[in-house]
Amino acid sequence: MPTRTAFDVVVVGASIAGCTAARLFALAGARVALVERRPDPAAYKVVCTHAILSSATPTIERLGLATLLDARGAVRTHPEVWTPHGGWIRFPTDVPHGYSVTRATLDPMVRQLAGDTPGVDLLLGQAAAHLLSEGGRIVGVELETPNGETQSLRAGLVVGADGRNSTVARLAQMRGRIRPNNRFFYFAYWRGVRPRTIHPRLWLLDPEMAAAFPNEDDVTVVVAGPHRSRLAEFRADPEGAYLRMVTRLPGGPDLAGAERASKLIGALDVPNMMRPAARPGLALVGDAALAADPVFGVGCGWAFQSAEWLVDHTAAALVGGLDLDGALDRYRRAFRRRLGLHHYWQITDFAAGRKLRVTERIALHAAATDPAFARVVEEVASRRHSSLRMLDPRLVPRALRRFGHTRGDG
Repeated sequence: MPTRTAFDVVVVGASIAGCTAARLFALAGARVALVERRPDPAAYKVVCTHAILSSATPTIERLGLATLLDARGAVRTHPEVWTPHGGWIRFPTDVPHGYSVTRATLDPMVRQLAGDTPGVDLLLGQAAAHLLSEGGRIVGVELETPNGETQSLRAGLVVGADGRNSTVARLAQMRGRIRPNNRFFYFAYWRGVRPRTIHPRLWLLDPEMAAAFPNEDDVTVVVAGPHRSRLAEFRADPEGAYLRMVTRLPGGPDLAGAERASKLIGALDVPNMMRPAARPGLALVGDAALAADPVFGVGCGWAFQSAEWLVDHTAAALVGGLDLDGALDRYRRAFRRRLGLHHYWQITDFAAGRKLRVTERIALHAAATDPAFARVVEEVASRRHSSLRMLDPRLVPRALRRFGHTRGDG
């Protein structure tokens, strides 16, 4: 147990979002307790696609993490997408890059980076058991070890960075809005997939999906995302159904000479969930605030970014003794403004497992045949620009002309 019991911030959860928040708060002058229930500093999240969109790269650079990732061989990425409505979309590569890196590499790396930051106390093997409150405001957290020892830490701010099933959110009774996901997922790690590439590849099979994400050490994560109507088939023969699906992908990964480097991992129920991102004395970041369908690979990037937004909105108030709860409310509203449209209009809606709408088919066809249109789609798909970018009235006629011209040639 820590000897110090008073901090500016207690961050519960030492993965991507929690470590980002802890390091940036400490660099801003705050005293931070970073709490992780798992005792192993090398622990990592298993169920993850490992894709980090380019919208999060500035945060990674600000953390001082980019040089570490590059030195370790993380892949600088530019995605490609295949659909039955035009074939391959080759996005431009003269735009900001993302990263692909396994969580086995990333989580220990970012945890050590945060733990080595002056002002951060890393507390492993301890879990949040209760929240402390006074007058309706959260003022700290009670920790518990596996052998039952407890200690209370007081803080101006408690941050829940403990994932989709957040204990902090449950203790604070911060309930989320949950939308079902009508796809399920099986994935495995492969070594030696050919051709080797820096392009994460996504197949939007309408309505199913698949993906192949290259990572360090020549490891590729290959994902199958069938519609829920095929759940019985996959449960009866997960290995066979998975291989049948991924080996039939148009231009898909060649697994013939590859070596399976993991067991087959299933994620059969992955609902979409969004909680309020803050209340007096408490904030949520990463999957604790928003857990989305993994099809578009937003989870890791939004974990980095939401933690950065929290620090940027609250650090001055926290360290300077200003109106912290007002700053938390501004963070809550900014979180919803920046991610709500992406989440509800695009991700959650698409997770229903529906067929692509005619407007979406036209846009994807235009992106596959028009490099200028592909550039616009890349800006939205990477989450560097709002989904409203697609409503630019200049884009619609361009897409229709491209669609009509190609159909006329056929």
